[in-house]
Amino acid sequence: MDKRRSGSIATVLVAIFVLLVVVTVGGVVHDWPHDHLLPGLSGGHAKTYRADVLATRVTRCPTPVTQGCSVAVVRLTSGPDSGRRTNLSFIGSSHSEHVSAGDAILLAKDGPSYSFVDFDRSGALLWLAAIFALVVVVVGRWHGLRALFGLTASLATVVFFVVPAIADGKPAVQVAAFGGLGVMLLTMPVVHGGGAKSLAACLGTAAALFLTLGLSDLFTSLVHLSGLASDEAFTAQLFTSVSTRGLLLAGMTIGALGVLGDTTVTQASTVIALRRANPSLGFTELVRHATSVGRDHIAATINTLVLAYTGASLPLLIILSTENVSLGSAINGQAIAEPVVATLVGSIGLVAAVPFTTALASLLALHLPERRLAGEHVHAHAH
Repeated sequence: MDKRRSGSIATVLVAIFVLLVVVTVGGVVHDWPHDHLLPGLSGGHAKTYRADVLATRVTRCPTPVTQGCSVAVVRLTSGPDSGRRTNLSFIGSSHSEHVSAGDAILLAKDGPSYSFVDFDRSGALLWLAAIFALVVVVVGRWHGLRALFGLTASLATVVFFVVPAIADGKPAVQVAAFGGLGVMLLTMPVVHGGGAKSLAACLGTAAALFLTLGLSDLFTSLVHLSGLASDEAFTAQLFTSVSTRGLLLAGMTIGALGVLGDTTVTQASTVIALRRANPSLGFTELVRHATSVGRDHIAATINTLVLAYTGASLPLLIILSTENVSLGSAINGQAIAEPVVATLVGSIGLVAAVPFTTALASLLALHLPERRLAGEHVHAHAH
């Protein structure tokens, strides 16, 4: 392939990327939700107050058949009665065995008295998040810091755009597409840098993302998945106007996006590394050698995807196994069919991303002069 033709192709790919950015920004602006919170979550629910457990003691239950009764002495640390001490009675509650002195809990106010709501997990979660961020930055340094920024941007896109937009009544497939593209464009260039590698990875990810979203929409309809397999989804439909099927589609798309991004960046980096190591390689050779690496990556990443969904469904699988439910009956159930569809459509998108990204990266690598090849950072990925 001559340099003039290669340069023309590179120009077209850059133009497609710019168009993708413009369409994504326009779509996000068009679908931006009026409310930043899910309907029903901003009001109408009892306010909770934090409290510390000072001591607990076992007490006699009001009826002989009831067991596990106790009283906890707590001190409120927030709300109008902050600093006040009060007693909480646990009558036959499973929480009575777990609430102990030193625990932080959440209470609901019912007139002059308070009742137990749940444990306050925010402190432990913040410590875990801080440890995670510290480890990432210490080990990854500048790359780790950029990865944290990408993670924050991804979560912010889902929390402040995807979910509220679906709750606002916007078409789920449309929101999932713009949300997925937004996550990709916010994270990939920042985490992995600019240049031909990120350009090829972004275009390859976008193509695979559209394929995954289309298959998700098609097969959730063919399999008659409503998105109501979990108690949380049922509650969301009961108390809000959220489309549970829309949330299911968005979840499948966003869930596949992480492994798609990793795969496409690895493929693009492999092509750049091959071209840098041997500038005489042509398009066919680059595609052949990089695809052989991609096959290994496909096997490892599909396994990761399957295990992720299997791990999330493990409690349900244990329940089904104890009830002697047959494999055919289990798969036919919506609770199992949802992760099966998510895994399969995500895997199809993942497999399709490899040859497409490899071809795009090869076209761009042939256009890059040797000095630019030396400046491209390679994404290392061990197998």
